[in-house]
Amino acid sequence: MIWDLNAFRENTAVITEDREYSYGELEKMSDEFAEKTGGRTLVFIFASNSIGSLLGYVGCLNNNLVPLMLDEDIDPEQRDLLIEKYQPSFIWTPEGKNIPENGVSVFEKEGYVLYKREAGVKYDLYEELALLIPTSGSTGSPKLVRQSYKNILANTKSIVEYLHIDSSTRSITTLPMNYVYGLSIINTHLYAGASLVLTKRTLFQKEFWQLVKEKKVTSFGGVPYTYEMLDKLRFRRMELPDLKTITQAGGKLPVHLHEVFAEWAEENGKEFVIMYGASEATARMSYLPPDKAVEKAGSIGIAIPGGRFEIVDDEGETADSPEVPGELVYYGDNITLGYAEKGEDLALGDERNGVLHTGDRAQFDSDGYYYIVGRMKRFLKIFGNKVNLDEVDEFLKKHFDTPDIVAAGKDNDLVIFTENAGIKDDIIPYISHKLGLNRTAFEVRVIDKIPRNASGKILFKELEEL
Repeated sequence: MIWDLNAFRENTAVITEDREYSYGELEKMSDEFAEKTGGRTLVFIFASNSIGSLLGYVGCLNNNLVPLMLDEDIDPEQRDLLIEKYQPSFIWTPEGKNIPENGVSVFEKEGYVLYKREAGVKYDLYEELALLIPTSGSTGSPKLVRQSYKNILANTKSIVEYLHIDSSTRSITTLPMNYVYGLSIINTHLYAGASLVLTKRTLFQKEFWQLVKEKKVTSFGGVPYTYEMLDKLRFRRMELPDLKTITQAGGKLPVHLHEVFAEWAEENGKEFVIMYGASEATARMSYLPPDKAVEKAGSIGIAIPGGRFEIVDDEGETADSPEVPGELVYYGDNITLGYAEKGEDLALGDERNGVLHTGDRAQFDSDGYYYIVGRMKRFLKIFGNKVNLDEVDEFLKKHFDTPDIVAAGKDNDLVIFTENAGIKDDIIPYISHKLGLNRTAFEVRVIDKIPRNASGKILFKELEEL
């Protein structure tokens, strides 16, 4: 059990535009859901920021069921691949969406339906396995992160501690429930007896900000793209007297925006908290204390309570001095069990033993605050979603039937290089749809020759210089 919902029985757990739900009501509904599954098994949850999605998630984690959290609007091809790979016994999905072949409806609640399906194979589940999350954001990869109960509890308790979350806190959903950052907000608030305002409204809708005011929201979180939009929406001019804390994770925020929001928070008695994490670390690995937000602009801060960082330099030695770049390595109980790439992997135990080589290059300053200075591998963060460039290349090469196409770029700016001018106009519509990301994140460049070495391997450094 992750949450003691009964301890806050009379508290308001969830607020929607239509009504409020107490912790007692949430516990009752989630237990009803779990009873229909017959015990420990794998459940696919097609998630949305709704009470139906939440009660399924809570029902799973508090009743020894293992959910895989997926977007309710996932690409059908990707959805079917995951079902084939992992053979879930149950699917919890919004009415009319993602209905499985030969599935039988066994329970309905709050706009969601639980379908029982005859799995081709019922895979064994490791006894400590609690939750499955795709590694690659919206790319629909069958590669999953395996999170344990210990991972979730350790990270939840740590975040509650450094963000000072208690029963008076009230957060609004700005991130998907199938994204680790969004889930961490849910996990921490339910653990502390706080309240969640669930909405599918976006920052661009006036109804969202009406909810923030009417429901007296005290905090919300966002990825770098969120803050870029908030800056354009003139958020800092809004009158939001109840708002106390805003948090940022999901990629590196441009330093100038870090400075802008840190100074606004300091001048207005708010807290602006920068954080760093990964699905492989359950959620968070570091935070920048709000009283250092202005002074340490650009920093990811210090390791969370219970965690520890190390920098391994280019010679493989642990860096003891400031300003020495190397790979950032994290140690803590929130480091997840490992990956799954097929159903048989769900039986695997802990393969990481509390250690994560992040793949990020970093260094620390003389005060012990850490800064990300680059990446070790081919991953980008696009609007908070981790995107594996190797997977993007595979999608493009397969769809356009050409080897002469490759992805590169930086966070929130994925550049696709091709030698074929004839497909240029078709690339962005395809990859935007395939990844489920806005077209503004992509750029296409036609070049004479993709740089390669003598053995035919692409020279990514030269692409980055282009």
